Amino acid sequence: MKIDELCINTIRFLAADAVEKARSGHPGMPMGDAPMAYVLWQKFLKHNPRNPRWFNRDRFILSAGHGSMLLYGLLYLTGYPLSLKEIKNFRQWGSKTPGHPEYDPDVGVETTTGPLGQGFGTGVGIAIAERYLRQYFNRPGFPVVDFYIYAICSDGDLMEGVSSEAASLAGHLKLGKLIYLYSDNRITIEGSTDLTFTENVAQRFRAYGWHVQRVNGYDLKAIEKAIREAKKVKDRPSLIIARTHIAYGAPTKQDTPEAHGAPLGEEEIKRAKELAGWPVSPKFYVPRKALQHMRKAVEKGKKEEKKWLQMLRKYKKKYPELYEKFVEFTEGALPEGWDKDLPVFSPSDGPVATRSASGKVLNTLADRLHNLIGGSADLAPSNNTYLKKYPDFDAKKAGRNIHFGVREHAMGAALNGMALTGGVIPYGGTFLVFSDYMRPAIRLAAMMHQHVIYVFTHDSIGLGEDGPTHQPIEHLNALRAIPNFTEIRPSDANEVREAWKMAITRKNGPVALILTRQKVPVIDRSKYASEEGVQKGGYVLADCDGTPEVILIASGSEVHLALEAYEMLKKEDIKARVVNLASFKVFEEQPEEYKREVLPPEVKKRVAIEAGATLCWYKYVGPEGKVIGIDRFGASAPYRVLFEKFGFTVENLIREVKEIR
Repeated sequence: MKIDELCINTIRFLAADAVEKARSGHPGMPMGDAPMAYVLWQKFLKHNPRNPRWFNRDRFILSAGHGSMLLYGLLYLTGYPLSLKEIKNFRQWGSKTPGHPEYDPDVGVETTTGPLGQGFGTGVGIAIAERYLRQYFNRPGFPVVDFYIYAICSDGDLMEGVSSEAASLAGHLKLGKLIYLYSDNRITIEGSTDLTFTENVAQRFRAYGWHVQRVNGYDLKAIEKAIREAKKVKDRPSLIIARTHIAYGAPTKQDTPEAHGAPLGEEEIKRAKELAGWPVSPKFYVPRKALQHMRKAVEKGKKEEKKWLQMLRKYKKKYPELYEKFVEFTEGALPEGWDKDLPVFSPSDGPVATRSASGKVLNTLADRLHNLIGGSADLAPSNNTYLKKYPDFDAKKAGRNIHFGVREHAMGAALNGMALTGGVIPYGGTFLVFSDYMRPAIRLAAMMHQHVIYVFTHDSIGLGEDGPTHQPIEHLNALRAIPNFTEIRPSDANEVREAWKMAITRKNGPVALILTRQKVPVIDRSKYASEEGVQKGGYVLADCDGTPEVILIASGSEVHLALEAYEMLKKEDIKARVVNLASFKVFEEQPEEYKREVLPPEVKKRVAIEAGATLCWYKYVGPEGKVIGIDRFGASAPYRVLFEKFGFTVENLIREVKEIR
């Protein structure tokens, strides 16, 4: 058996055996796609298995994440710190080989995939970051940043809407470092793709502006030639359509939907191995020659990285300031003074929409943080996310303002890719209500602990006349429910500044700034507590002497209603406290002692007020408290009318306080 065939069959049968042992999984895709994955990894992928985090490595994304055993087999065979024991422990508790790839850069898993289309969009974001960093750092003779983004995609990936959005954006931006292999096996869970997917994919991607080729997925030379041709195309992303067969070599299950998501069965695997001239036993058989051949990736990778490091040392001497920036960017460090002299707002300035304050802070930060890049899903003038001093990111120039277009989902996936690349701090804006359109990508950002910043404006019925289709009701609650996700709903312009500081420094997961369309007063901090309190998520903004009779709890624009009510209650000798609960996530991270100081358990009379769904607030008001919120859809009217009609008035708040006293 020739060495290429030996290696390919090793990949195939490791996958089949692992799925069989686990009694669950997806054997068909790894068996069908092993040849093109082998060619890519053996002939093209620039990587160092001994240093999976090497910055200038090529990135490989298994967008068809259900075929995870294909990736695990490649990682093990090429020498990453992923053992055969882990292969045998596929899909088991505590293993490094879960059912779908989960971001683990130390073993070479570049991103979490499984929800189809996400890997496709993530790769587009990596390509955006690569181009920005390449333009920022590279100089003649010094390609400090120079890597490709490869992915294997499935029929299902290309059916998902996020792939269409991302493909359109990638073609428009002419992201030539993007090369995707599409496994055209024409099978989905329900049967043949003829049931639902009969479009001309090649024509669709050519229309997007992609370079498209077709190959036989089992012709190794043709696959190699196609990838070489794709690398020559600098001004377009590339799609290589490879005709493949699910569960290739399985005598009765090849080209059947049964091979997609279930073990093949002992007898089917036995016959497949016999047909391939492969030993039936032992299971998980890895020929020494195959392992030796694929482990050449280790020495090859070491040489590649060594050559790059030698170049980097010369770069350091010739461009010392750029080198320092490169280290700063790639290590995630913040330059000295990055948060100094940020905008300060005064009550005398008059009311300021928190979205407007955000734009001022963001533009100041951009001058200090040159790796802070992003944009909006066609709402930059409303989100105030445009960096006024800096150019756009387009097909010709990698500027700092990215126009994502009306593509919220692709924006979310791309932001993930940008963060995963390292070196940049990505942000993206849209209306809070449209966070629904990008929620799958937000969820993955949280799952992967990625430093992504979302600017979600028009945060309540306060956006007014656009009506219930654009007024978020349940959205903030839904975001709060995502593990490892930080929401911050500042109450005034100065809290926005503090929120941005938090967003920049909280690097272990995504952060969302929840901002108003309508103007809100700037709180007089000489009279009330400092805006720095927001950094603890919740804090006492206004207080009484001694133990309060009632606690008013609010976030965002509704904090001002609580403050007005507090002042009126004080005139009536009712002892009240106002707690600004801007971030549930951050508040819950505080020591128990602090939380009890802010919300004393002995004070049972509490009223929360927020222009959104009430569900999450009952944790803080308790059984004797009340929540003023909205558990129905909004309406179209000026925002002041809406606030009155829905009970967001000082009078109503005071009435509720008096009812529970």
